[in-house]
Amino acid sequence: MRRSGKPRSLWIPPSLRGYRTEWLRHDLVAGAALFAVLVPAGMAYAQAAGLPPVTGLYATVVPLLAYAAVGPSRVLVLGPDSALAPMIVAALLPLAAADEQRSVALAGLLAILIGAIMLVGSALRLGIVTGLLSKPIRLGYLNGIALLVMASQVPVLLGISVDGETPWDKLFAAVPKMLAGETNMAALLLGLASLALIFVPRWLKWKVPGVLIAVVVSCTAVALLGLRDRVDVTGALPQGLPAPALGGIGWADVLALLPAAAGIALIVFVDTGTLSQSLAAARNGKVSGNHEMAALGTANAASGLLGGFPISASTSRTPVAVESGSKSQLTGVVGAVLVLGFMLAAPRVTEFLPSTTLAAIVIAAAVGIADPAGVRRLLGMSRSESLVMLAAFLGVTVLGVLPGIVVAVGLAILDFLRRAWDPYRAELVDVPGVPGYHDVSRHPDGERVPGLLILRFDAPLFFGNGALLGSFVRNALDEAPPGTERVVLAAEPVTGIDTTALDELIQLDEWLERHGVDLVFAEMKGPVKDRLLRYGMAARFSPAHFYPTTSEAVRAYQREGREA
Repeated sequence: MRRSGKPRSLWIPPSLRGYRTEWLRHDLVAGAALFAVLVPAGMAYAQAAGLPPVTGLYATVVPLLAYAAVGPSRVLVLGPDSALAPMIVAALLPLAAADEQRSVALAGLLAILIGAIMLVGSALRLGIVTGLLSKPIRLGYLNGIALLVMASQVPVLLGISVDGETPWDKLFAAVPKMLAGETNMAALLLGLASLALIFVPRWLKWKVPGVLIAVVVSCTAVALLGLRDRVDVTGALPQGLPAPALGGIGWADVLALLPAAAGIALIVFVDTGTLSQSLAAARNGKVSGNHEMAALGTANAASGLLGGFPISASTSRTPVAVESGSKSQLTGVVGAVLVLGFMLAAPRVTEFLPSTTLAAIVIAAAVGIADPAGVRRLLGMSRSESLVMLAAFLGVTVLGVLPGIVVAVGLAILDFLRRAWDPYRAELVDVPGVPGYHDVSRHPDGERVPGLLILRFDAPLFFGNGALLGSFVRNALDEAPPGTERVVLAAEPVTGIDTTALDELIQLDEWLERHGVDLVFAEMKGPVKDRLLRYGMAARFSPAHFYPTTSEAVRAYQREGREA
């Protein structure tokens, strides 16, 4: 018996749909260019997170392949990120201590939890929660993280071995040793030379990545000058493919890591979503936030399952792919395959890679995420938001990354509530020659409409500001000219009302009625009017109390006066 219906079409990854054959050459070239920075960057960020360098390669290969299969962005590059390193350290250190194998297992568990949180968030369409990380908070925590990352790598750059739980512990422990002359000059010179080789190509806008130049030059110097016994080197990588490394973890570890996983998931999605949307806009496209969250969750979970750790979008490797002509996620696949080939065919190359060069790579990345220009702009724009930014910065650098972000988010919410509790209020007047009605404080030459008091309240009405509206109207009426018969509330900014505020509004209307003054509304939004009806206020606030515009409310009052 023959089956009827259309044949099932072959599933194609979202980022590869509509692929053109002429793109293949561009993706192959871009993939090769990307490979040049994937290996050193992945190893460096693993080292910064307190994990074996090889885990950085696992956290590079697996997410690239996973995102290529399900991700919505055509050119976004995922992988280990310097900004996540201190967060990973803060989450793992209390549970793993100095046990490297347990650190790897916990890092994998952390990535899986982040992935699960993102997948659940995507299913519940919770992309809106990223609004908690406002621009001031992001400026504060990014600059704070940049400082932490650089502080953590200074001892490595100096070639000094130190113990400590936090970057500041390590830095302060290195100072006495540096003063005692324990600096490894060979390591320091290699590190400084690596920094120069990374930054100079950036300043000169060379197409060859400075990271690749630094790695090649430093490895060559160690090999030719016989420095393997004088400086710390990465050593040969294990020869093998990514594999599960989750042994020895239990439910207690899951519960201990959940708060950190939730915080990191929020940050990862905000940063990745911002970069993804920017890339899509540059190509006249758009990306679904919930789709992006699900793809990020999948990539993080895959990384954790196969020996990696939490990952994010890369603001340093993505531009490499874009500038090299990347057209699709095939670029990432090519880069991942080349990294796998490197791990299988040439794992001993890293025997000559000095740790101080990896530290230089991390420091250069930290410099890249710092934004002093953004700080200066914000300081000149908003005092309250500058305080939130400063709180985020100090919280991250003093309390630690995750507690610092919690404090900053709390302050941002309090600042929002303060604005809602005490919103801007204004009396509106007629300005000759200018359509509409305008704030009298900005137009002192404006004219009041005889018999009318037009007021505006710039916030939703809720339990915290309902009484404030009543006080505002009463005070304005006391100061209004004699003979005021009607108050027009320009209600366009009133986007919501709760039952407490409604009671305050009724009390205000009753008070005005006793004083021979009507209360009407202009430009009130439909959903707010619907809520008034649901609260049973149709008898008190009939359709005659509502006008589509403030001008129409004024004209209606003037018509009533002429008819009377």
